[in-house]
Amino acid sequence: MTLETSAAGCPIDHRAIRRITTAMGHEGWLVSEYDQVRKLFSDPKLGRAHPTPEAAARVAESTFFGGPMGDFATEHAEHERMRGILQPHFAPSKMRAFRGRVEEIASGLFDAMAEQGSPADLYGAVAAPLPLLVIGELLGVPVGERDNLRSWTDAMAAATDGLKAATAAGEMLNYCLTLVVRKRADPADDVLSRLCEREDLTDSGAALLAMVMLFAGHETSVVQIGMGAMHLLRDREQWQALVDRPELVASATEELLRVPNAVGLPRYAREDFKVDGVEIGAGELVVLDLTAANHDAAVFQDPDRIDIARKEAAHLTFGYGVRYCVGAPLARVELQAVYSQLVSRFPTMRLAVDPADVRMREGRFTGGVAELPVIW
Repeated sequence: MTLETSAAGCPIDHRAIRRITTAMGHEGWLVSEYDQVRKLFSDPKLGRAHPTPEAAARVAESTFFGGPMGDFATEHAEHERMRGILQPHFAPSKMRAFRGRVEEIASGLFDAMAEQGSPADLYGAVAAPLPLLVIGELLGVPVGERDNLRSWTDAMAAATDGLKAATAAGEMLNYCLTLVVRKRADPADDVLSRLCEREDLTDSGAALLAMVMLFAGHETSVVQIGMGAMHLLRDREQWQALVDRPELVASATEELLRVPNAVGLPRYAREDFKVDGVEIGAGELVVLDLTAANHDAAVFQDPDRIDIARKEAAHLTFGYGVRYCVGAPLARVELQAVYSQLVSRFPTMRLAVDPADVRMREGRFTGGVAELPVIW
């Protein structure tokens, strides 16, 4: 597999940092080297907020991925507070206890796909519905009210239609507000009910956290399942290796998280500082190029090759340090459930189309496949 462009839409270049012009025509810096990207994830001199967000450089129209977010004055403190609130609910021990239920949900989806028969769309049958069913159950979203969540999260990832993304976010937030009111009146055994028990969370604060969890816990997992399955299915040697050695599912999951193009993350300098000897001015855009970092040949041997037994450095797809994704343990449980059942139940599965003909989602900052035709 040869990667030609980064998630920021620029040719991959493993110089630590270089000047770029984004798709919006704005100037910024692209950081591509693994060690620098990892370091900058935790550097307090960078953040998502900007003192004058209306004047900030952007990478896309996307409301949630394309530009600044949050309040510049309180960003770091608020991030730490939100992380402290959410992390206990997604701790590795909690997710291990939840693993059986995730596997049960995945099994039901694979049952339905098997009953429908070959050929099938693996994306529509499993990759798209699984994360929604899982996060909906965790948060306590009633089954009959989950359909809108998928359309909202899909719209919120729009790369070129900021109005569409903002409208969907507003509708989703309003729904979450109504859900919070109901949970306060009639709590259940779910994450949102437990959040509503906190005295330091207002209705709007709890609703905002619910929206963030529903979006991040759904959209990103949908993308990762679809892309990971596609890469595994098109590499027949590695597919067969996992069929023969299912005990490698954990390392295979990490490799399939590393390989695909990842979202280039926009950050903003909170003050003047240097990166690799380059002067970065306060307020300037700095894009952390996860694709290039995850394919840094100084860190990963033969980085463009899939190796499900790889034991080198950890990928940066989930971030690093204080910016490490709170939902990573849940995503790993979902991905491992899918890949383990995929190879055990459908060992002869293969793509039903040429890999180059797999249709990708257009106009979505998070990317991913639009469908994944398979036969077995």
